[in-house]
Amino acid sequence: MSYTQPLCLSLLSNCKTLTSLKQIHANLLKSGHHTDHFVAGKLLLHCAITLRDSLDYACTLFRHTPDPDGFMYNTLIRGLAEADKPRLSIVTFVEMTRRRVSPPDSFSFAFVLKSVANLRYLRAGTQVHCQAVTRGMHTHVFVGTTLISMYGECGCIGSAMKVFDEMPQPNIVAWNAVLTACFRCGDLEAARELFDSIPFKNLTSWNVMLAGYLKAGALEQARKGFMEMPVKDEVSWSTMIVGLVHNECFEEAFEVFRELHGEGKLRPNEASLTGVLSACAQAGALEFGKIIHGFVEKSGFAWIVSVNNALLDTYSKCGNVGMARLVFDQMPNRRSIVSWTSMIAALAMHGYGNEAIELFRKMEESGITPDGITFISLLYACSHTGLVEQGCEYFDKMRNIYNMEPAIEHYGCMVDLYGRAGQLFKAYEFVCQMPIPPNAVIWRTLLGACSIHGNVKLAEQVKKKLAELEPNDSGDHVLLSNIYAVAGKWKDVAAVRRSMTDHKIQKTPGWSMIEVDKTIYTFVAGTKQDKITEEAYEKLKEIMLRLRVEGNYIPEVSGVLYDIEEEEKEDSVTTHSEKLAVAFGIARLREGKTIKIVKNLRICSDCHAVFKLISQIYNLEIVVRDRNRFHSFKGGCCSCSGYW
Repeated sequence: MSYTQPLCLSLLSNCKTLTSLKQIHANLLKSGHHTDHFVAGKLLLHCAITLRDSLDYACTLFRHTPDPDGFMYNTLIRGLAEADKPRLSIVTFVEMTRRRVSPPDSFSFAFVLKSVANLRYLRAGTQVHCQAVTRGMHTHVFVGTTLISMYGECGCIGSAMKVFDEMPQPNIVAWNAVLTACFRCGDLEAARELFDSIPFKNLTSWNVMLAGYLKAGALEQARKGFMEMPVKDEVSWSTMIVGLVHNECFEEAFEVFRELHGEGKLRPNEASLTGVLSACAQAGALEFGKIIHGFVEKSGFAWIVSVNNALLDTYSKCGNVGMARLVFDQMPNRRSIVSWTSMIAALAMHGYGNEAIELFRKMEESGITPDGITFISLLYACSHTGLVEQGCEYFDKMRNIYNMEPAIEHYGCMVDLYGRAGQLFKAYEFVCQMPIPPNAVIWRTLLGACSIHGNVKLAEQVKKKLAELEPNDSGDHVLLSNIYAVAGKWKDVAAVRRSMTDHKIQKTPGWSMIEVDKTIYTFVAGTKQDKITEEAYEKLKEIMLRLRVEGNYIPEVSGVLYDIEEEEKEDSVTTHSEKLAVAFGIARLREGKTIKIVKNLRICSDCHAVFKLISQIYNLEIVVRDRNRFHSFKGGCCSCSGYW
């Protein structure tokens, strides 16, 4: 049966799948309506823009169109730009200008400039700009605005301002574009001056200022601007929350979310929910995360995949892998590759290597194709549970079965896999044989393995490589100092410390956070004491005395970086930030409550031993998330089984 043209167009407007579109296309071919440029253009538009995953078919349609008009060219240029294929978008624009079937119009320039901006390809952008000038399009408000955005993305604020100044009547969109360009180029002062000059600010103008200040870390200006906003919408609130999280102001992010929730006029949206859950994940704020989870369930947000993924990540990073798995299991029909990868990563962080491998197999069986990040999580799981053979197997599978070329991160996982297992020279050989040049992270991973296994000679070789790449990294110096200290080579320790002083290299201070009554407390060893830290120090003294009496505790001081008296060394390790946080938790939390700590550095061997004793003597569970993984201390044992 052959359909009429109006019926075909009506069917096309309601088409939801590529299969249906192909049936309509077949009927157009049979009826001869495919030669009508209007119909062909509608078909291409639906294929390139409306339907997902049908851009390849749109390209085929375009190639088989004898004389595509300007509308068809613009449709394909736009479709390629929006589908993250900017290079092909530019190629199509160039073909359009060369064929001269239809000259580029304002839409052509706007769409291709978006592709140039995505690539940050200044040379191509300048050429397109010249084309626009030649055709008299550069002063068109639509083209001018995209030119401003393009120059802003390419870091050329002078060119962006010049285009703006040449626009005869810039509208508010153009003003906001040049304001954004100022922030992209890091010129906060120019952005402020421009903002004050806008004759008709709208809500977007305020939101651009807010986002720009937050991204630049100018928190005071952002707070002031947020308070001064005449009206706030969902974007304003979510921008503030996400920006505060980005700047690690977690408590303030929680407060802003509470304020939003209490306003009553606006509901938290997907962005604000994922933002505040990210704050919970990074700060280890499990109790607040549970409150957000309850809100998600009651408010009907549980169907949103990104919110579920954020919940999964929050529970995982707050040390509750059981709840993370529950969230994962409750979204069987909505799991994205992010969901699977996040759950594999959660199991890996908690030392469940075999379970992570089993979940990966289920992912494969479900038809989801793993990506590079999935393999990073899988290799991480193998590395942190000593599954060397399995790790090698999956590294090979990534290349041979899934045709993925390993990135530098995958090579880093393999170095970590060999290094943690004590196969240091195999790790070194692996680095030397890499097909891509090893970066500082690769060498640093190997240096960390040398620290774990006390290999001074190899550590010195690795440190020389690091000195060539990143000579002023404080962590490398501290690691080498630690290796020398454990070996009792105090002259070498002194030499490293002297080098740090000469080059003004500061050691990264260790901090630990704990959540008590939905409030986050941060402890840094050696900082000025206030009432909170005094309380922690007093409780810690009491705990350490009890450990010495009941647990025969002897401080592990081999890693202290100074050749000082034993008593001073003991004081040094006794007041580490994670010990202060645990002491505060014991003082404040009710009996039987699990103590959860987040630490920015790797937990030291003395703290590891102390927490095992505390968990046994005080009969409680301590969960520590350090820079590398989770440690769950219970009954005098740790979940890492000494493999950390």
